[in-house]
Amino acid sequence: MRGKVSLSLLASALVVNAMAADDLAGMFKEGKVSGQLRAFYIDRDYTGAVSTHRNGLSLGGHLKYETGSFEGISAGAAFYTANRVFRGIENDTFDPTLFKAGGDSYSILGEAYLQYKNGNTTFKGGRQKLDTPLAGSDDARSLPSLFEAYVLSNTDIQDTTLIAAHVTKFAPGTFANAYNGGVLGVTSGYTLVAGNTAKYQGEFVDMGEWAIGRESDGVSVAAVTYSGIKGLKLQLWDYYAHDILNAVYAEANYGWSYASGIAPYAAVQYIREDNVGNDYAGKVESDFVGAKLGVKFANFDISGAVSHNSKQDTTYAANGGTISPWGGMPAYTQGMVTRHQFMAGTDAWKVAASYDWKDAGINLNTGVYYVEFDMDPLNGYSDATASDKSTESGFDIIYNPQAVKNLQLRLRGNFPRDFKEANAGDTSWDEYRVIANYNF
Repeated sequence: MRGKVSLSLLASALVVNAMAADDLAGMFKEGKVSGQLRAFYIDRDYTGAVSTHRNGLSLGGHLKYETGSFEGISAGAAFYTANRVFRGIENDTFDPTLFKAGGDSYSILGEAYLQYKNGNTTFKGGRQKLDTPLAGSDDARSLPSLFEAYVLSNTDIQDTTLIAAHVTKFAPGTFANAYNGGVLGVTSGYTLVAGNTAKYQGEFVDMGEWAIGRESDGVSVAAVTYSGIKGLKLQLWDYYAHDILNAVYAEANYGWSYASGIAPYAAVQYIREDNVGNDYAGKVESDFVGAKLGVKFANFDISGAVSHNSKQDTTYAANGGTISPWGGMPAYTQGMVTRHQFMAGTDAWKVAASYDWKDAGINLNTGVYYVEFDMDPLNGYSDATASDKSTESGFDIIYNPQAVKNLQLRLRGNFPRDFKEANAGDTSWDEYRVIANYNF
């Protein structure tokens, strides 16, 4: 009898193992490969205090694999790469925002995660891409910024999404090379610490070490979004950066339309930051508020936005500017390059217009914009005695050729004036970008 029981248990175990093997095999059989090939060319010609002419071409993108689901469990991984082309034959120098610090090509295992779904609840843990108001990928150049995070979301409540997350590490993308710490860096989406990008690019680093040069317990996030009223979307986020700061982000968007086809829209946003815990960043106290009005009609989209950032004094972090070291850049008044709206005491306004050429049978969208930043002497970047205002104009042309599915071609230009003002002269430039993205 004992032998029969043992044989029965063995047979059951073999059946279970065989079923598990089949299910695991099915996960990989049902897996999918996706990715993007990206070519990115930049040419920037400085005027004023700086006369450098720099350019560069990067070829790269990412390759991603996601398994199928077994009992709600799945996994994914993505490999990212940026490769410098025409090394040594650029103009005066290479553009640093396309490559690793120092101009080298580099690659990184940017995503490696496990995911579990059960009904309306999803958990995702590991290396991943995040796009939230104050922690985001900021995918503005060759490679995006990426995170090590543990994210739980639920949609049981109708028209409502609840999110709880803890973010432990940050991997800066290539755009981080536009900054080298200081007030400009920490108010533009990146580190306060000079040299941090060169030190940590291509790897995942502790959130506090990246932001201010001190290890911390990461950033805990809670959020709720609601879209249960037609045309209205509300969102509220809280970011608790342990021993550094607490940041609250709130936003409301509302749009409506008339029978004539005219569709107005309006939006407001607010950010509040305060120091917490051991105050690793010192005293933090800032308020940022922005508003936007726009209208869509006959394939046009025309909008205007304004914003204001509070100021304190020189004993406060960034003089009371809004600190955003983890790629978050949600402001309505930012330029293509210029992000001075978060500097202490800055008032900014922006106008933009775009046109969709679909009625002409072309998958083409063209846009122009102008943004102006009225700088306070306490801005912390431009010389206080010379600081007045900074401006940026630009254009954006996006073409999706019908002949090649999933290919996007893009031509962009930005023309900042007085990006930095100093008694020795201002810094301005003309920049053009040519971008090709092929998704598969």
